[in-house]
Amino acid sequence: MIDATGRSVRISSISFAIGKTLGTIAGIVESEGARGTDLIVLPETWLGQKEHVPEPLDGPTVSTMADLAEKHATWIVCPIDRIDGRRRLNSAVLLDRNGSIVTVYDKIFPYQQEREVDPPVSRGEEVSVHKTDFGLLGMAICFDANFPELWQTLEREGAEVVVWPSEYAGGTTLQAHALMHHFYIVTATQAGQCLVYDITGREILSEQSSEVNVSRVVLDLDRTICHQDFNMKKLESLLAEHAEDIEVEMSLPREKWFVLRARRPGVSARKLSREYGMEDLRSYIARSRKELDAARG
Repeated sequence: MIDATGRSVRISSISFAIGKTLGTIAGIVESEGARGTDLIVLPETWLGQKEHVPEPLDGPTVSTMADLAEKHATWIVCPIDRIDGRRRLNSAVLLDRNGSIVTVYDKIFPYQQEREVDPPVSRGEEVSVHKTDFGLLGMAICFDANFPELWQTLEREGAEVVVWPSEYAGGTTLQAHALMHHFYIVTATQAGQCLVYDITGREILSEQSSEVNVSRVVLDLDRTICHQDFNMKKLESLLAEHAEDIEVEMSLPREKWFVLRARRPGVSARKLSREYGMEDLRSYIARSRKELDAARG
């Protein structure tokens, strides 16, 4: 049963090695959609870059997934080896609940071997954060994990959850990004492994299969992380007056952080904390940076 408190999003990550057909994976996506989910994520270029001819956006892969997105009213992140005119791109295509393409993220940092295929994979230009009906969704792909500036941009653009289709499993590099930028990260990989990291950087899910691994997770995008600085008296007032509505879910005394969550449906921890003049950690750091930059002239 899904916890109705906060702002819940149900995510299904499907991880598997190259070699599965479009029909096989469409069948698994069909099953996940029928179960009821908000977002399905597939691995990076899961039909292969050497094994499969690059496709345009209106090719069979995106068209098949678009039909399933519409049929089951779910969002789908469908990575493809994409051809666009003379350019070849490693793309993650975001389909909405109507099966429409709402945005395409092109991998900004292609791996060396991708630049050596014929034609070579071109570099993407823009970081992608899209407003969905469940929250702000960011995307990054595989080798992008190694470039902090991309993840900093995802934070600046307000990403609440970042999906990471990949060839390899990821791990502590992704954990560091979740820790530093306070968004959830959900992976779908050719390694058959799914990892999920919390806004505090904790690993909250790790599942793997030698065949097809389907991982399901429910995330509360309303949870908010705050610094103790300038917030503690306001927190005391908030908890005294709304003990049934909100709680400190987690305390991290070494970092001087705490996490707030709603205790019952219809309550927003983020909204209520703002009403008491509290500042979330992202806003606190951004404000501090702005003030320090101004002081430096």
